[in-house]
Amino acid sequence: MVTLQQIAFQAGCSLATVSRVLKGQGPVSGEMVRRVRRAAAELGYRSPPPAGAGARHRPVVGVLVPSVTNPVFAASLAGIQHRMQAAKHGVLIAQSNYDPALEAPSVAALLEQRPTGLILTLCNAETSGALSAALPPTILLNNRPVPRFPAAVTVDNHRAGYEITRHVLAHGHRLILFVSGHFASSDRARLRYQGYCAAMEEAGHQPLPAMEIPFLDGYEHLDLSGVVVGRRPTAIIASNDLLAVGVIAALRREGLAVPGDVSVAGFDGIAIGRLMSPSLTTMAMPDGDMGIAAAAMLLDIAQHASACRHLCLDHRLYSGETVRMLN
Repeated sequence: MVTLQQIAFQAGCSLATVSRVLKGQGPVSGEMVRRVRRAAAELGYRSPPPAGAGARHRPVVGVLVPSVTNPVFAASLAGIQHRMQAAKHGVLIAQSNYDPALEAPSVAALLEQRPTGLILTLCNAETSGALSAALPPTILLNNRPVPRFPAAVTVDNHRAGYEITRHVLAHGHRLILFVSGHFASSDRARLRYQGYCAAMEEAGHQPLPAMEIPFLDGYEHLDLSGVVVGRRPTAIIASNDLLAVGVIAALRREGLAVPGDVSVAGFDGIAIGRLMSPSLTTMAMPDGDMGIAAAAMLLDIAQHASACRHLCLDHRLYSGETVRMLN
């Protein structure tokens, strides 16, 4: 059995430092964390199971997502689980319900199970209280990296917002409204809106203020009556595909056709958008591949002390049928 003393000798540090690194508690420099983890990996060290777990204990990773019912995060979770099953790891899942205040206690609950590492999708990685604690190897999924946690798997949401707005502009639309979940609940939505603003300004048009609604219960109760009368947009870009479906339903309740009266576009590329008629114009995201990549990166860092890196995967436009060309 590999001892902590052996790891300390290999890493060239004190026993107390090894203990802090392996427990994820207390101040330790990033360089020393990498040295200890590398020494532990080279010696074949495995953390002891929690009290009472016995020989049946299986290593696990903890995953935090905003919602397990959103197809985007379900696809990422499937990718994570697929990769972790191959590595004989279990997957523990927590959800924040798009509430920043729930992130820290959710992560604390995951840490009670002594996971090999964490994969976190946060409302805003720059302000999240979940990152203030001492954490095991951690990958940010869908969030840009932050100085303390430079390992991340993302897409360029700002660029995606810019490109889909350019697509709508190319169809002759000028009054384009951006409908989104609250930006405080999703830095992804905020970045997509900023991309929309950049494209509108580049084209010489004034961006409209975003219409923000709750992520969890705003979709089916969306009321666009005031928007239709007041702003009269010819196109609406929704911050995700589920919201785009809600926008289409709300427009139909107002007696408007899509895309005959108002064009609609979204983000994510979920299956329901391709199956509906007319098919949804959207910016497709590689959610399943992102989950696989995050899981593989976490295992590399936790087991082989690999360097942290930021992996940005490609998005692609699915033109669909819900954006029409204006005369």
